[in-house]
Amino acid sequence: MPREFCLRCRRPRSACLCPAEPPMRTRTRVVLLMHPKEARKTKSNTGRLTCINLENSEIIQGIGFDDDRRVRKLVDDPGNLPVLLYPGAGAADISDGPLPFAVPEGRTLVVFLIDATWACSHSVLRASPGLARLPRIMFTPREKSRWVIKRQPADYCLATIEAAHELLLALEAAGVDEYPDKSRLLDAFAAMQAYQIERAAT
Repeated sequence: MPREFCLRCRRPRSACLCPAEPPMRTRTRVVLLMHPKEARKTKSNTGRLTCINLENSEIIQGIGFDDDRRVRKLVDDPGNLPVLLYPGAGAADISDGPLPFAVPEGRTLVVFLIDATWACSHSVLRASPGLARLPRIMFTPREKSRWVIKRQPADYCLATIEAAHELLLALEAAGVDEYPDKSRLLDAFAAMQAYQIERAAT
C-alpha cells in the first residue's frame, strides 16, 4: 500500500512537519526561487519548511525567471520594493546596520532568495540577468550552519531556512520588520534533521 503524503510539506504523513500554529506574519514578502533539483527533494527541502512557517512567502520553481509571469508581477508592481538576497560584489551587508535604501510607506519589501545549491544558484543568475540587476543584499551569518546530516561547502553557506532566519533577524534589527518567533524556523529545521537521524538508525 503506498504511503500517504502531506500536501503541504510534501513529506510522508508519518513524518509531517507542518506547524500546529498558524504561519508567522511578517511585513516582508519572502519569495523562494526554487531550482528544479531542489524541488525534487522530499527529505531535506528546507525551502518548503520555510514557507509553511511564514505567511507572507511563496515558492516559484524554475531556472530562468526573467520571463516568469509571477516574478514579473512582483517586480513590476509599484507597491513592491524588490531586492535579491545574494552575497558577492555589490551586495550591501545588512547584518549590522540600516538598509542601504528606504522602504517607502505603503510599499512591501519583496526579498527574492534563490533556493538551490551554490552551483545551481549560479546557473539561475546566469539565466536571469534581470533578476541579477535588482538591488542586492546579503548578511554575515551569526553562526555556522546547523546542518548535521550533511556538510556545507563553506562556513558562510546556510540552509534556506537558516538564511530566512538570518534575513528576518537583520530586517528586524534595521527596524523594517518584526520577527515574532525567533526559534520557530530553527526548531523546525532541527526537527527535520532529528527525524532523518532517527530513521537512519533504524
